[in-house]
Amino acid sequence: MLKKLFQSFRSPLRKPQQHTRTTPEVLNSSQHSLQRSQFSRYAVNIVERLQNAGYQAYLVGGCVRDMMLNITPKDFDVATSATPEQVRAEFRNARIIGRRFKLVHIHFGREIIEVATFRANHPQDDEEEDSNQSSRNESGRILRDNVYGTLEEDAQRRDFTINALYYDPVSERVLDYANGVHDIRNRLIRLIGDPEQRYKEDPVRMLRAVRFAAKLDFGIEKHSAQPIRALAPMLRDIPSARLFEEVLKLFLSGYAAPTFEMLVDLELFEPLFPASSKALEYNPTYTHTLISNALINTDLRIKQNKPVTPAFLFAALLWPALPAKVLRRPGSGMPPIAAMQDAAHELIIEQCQRIAIPKRFTLPIREIWDMQERL
Repeated sequence: MLKKLFQSFRSPLRKPQQHTRTTPEVLNSSQHSLQRSQFSRYAVNIVERLQNAGYQAYLVGGCVRDMMLNITPKDFDVATSATPEQVRAEFRNARIIGRRFKLVHIHFGREIIEVATFRANHPQDDEEEDSNQSSRNESGRILRDNVYGTLEEDAQRRDFTINALYYDPVSERVLDYANGVHDIRNRLIRLIGDPEQRYKEDPVRMLRAVRFAAKLDFGIEKHSAQPIRALAPMLRDIPSARLFEEVLKLFLSGYAAPTFEMLVDLELFEPLFPASSKALEYNPTYTHTLISNALINTDLRIKQNKPVTPAFLFAALLWPALPAKVLRRPGSGMPPIAAMQDAAHELIIEQCQRIAIPKRFTLPIREIWDMQERL
C-alpha cells in the first residue's frame, strides 16, 4: 500500500500548482451522481431555510466527497454566509459552540447538523489582525479562526481539494473550486495552497492527510507529502487533549492497520507515541508485529460492528515500550509484577504528556497489562 501511496516521489518535485480559483467549475445534476434524497433531510432543510432567509448555504466537505465515492457519510455539514448569531436566530434548536472555531450545532433529536460560517484567509500582518477573531503563534499555527468571508474565500481555506466541494440541494448543482472532483477520480489527497504553510497553520492536517488516505485508499499527492517528515515534530505543540481525539479518529475508524504503516513511514508516529517509537527502532520485528496484529483485530471488530475500546487500543500501542521501562527499575530486588506496575505507571504518565488519555481509560489499560503479566 505504501508503494502505491508514495510512488509519485520518484519524479522530481516541482513547485505545486495553485488548486483554487475564484470562479468554480459548476456541475449540473446531469454531470454528477448526487441526489438530494441521499442527504440528511434535516441538513437539506437547513440549507433551504437559510436560502429562503436570504443567505447562501450549501452542503459541504466530507458528506459531498463520500457521496461521490458511494460511501455513506457519518455527518452532514453546512456552510453558509450567515454568521453563527444569524443562524441561531433562524433555528430555536441551535447552539453556538467553540472558541477556536466558532460553529453552530442544530439538534434534531439524536442527529446534530454542524453549520459553519464561510471563513476567509488570515491576515499576515500582525497589526491588521484582531486577536478576538484571528490569532497565530510564533510558528504560524492558527490559534483562533473566526475571520468570516465569502464562499470563494471559504473554498481557499479548506484543507484538501476533495473537501472543497459545495452541493446545493435546491438547484442540485456542485460547485468545485479546487479541482476536487478531478482528485477524487484520480484518488489523490492534495492540500489546497502551499503545503508547508498549510501544515504550519495546523499541524494536525498531517494526521488528517494520513487518515483520509487510509480511509479512502487514496494516495497522498507528492507535493502534499514532501514536507511532512520535516514538520512532524510540530505535533508536539498541539494540545494533548486534541491529539487524543485525533488518535481515536485515526485508529478507531476501521483503517487502523494501514494508518499505522503510513504514520511510521512519514515519521508521524514518534511525536504521538515516543516510547513505542523507540521500541519500534530497537526491537522492530516484535513491536511491528504486535501492534499490527492488534490493529488488524481492531479493524475486523469494527467491520463486524463489534465494540472496541480506546483502552485496548492504547494498551496495544504502548505495550512494546513496557519491557525497557521494567529493565530500568531502580534496585534489583523488586518483584517482577511490582516492577511492571511501577513501569506501567511511569509510561502512562509520560504518554499523557503527548496524548491526554482520560482517567477512565488509564486504569483499564493497566489492568490489561497486568493480566498479560499474570498469564
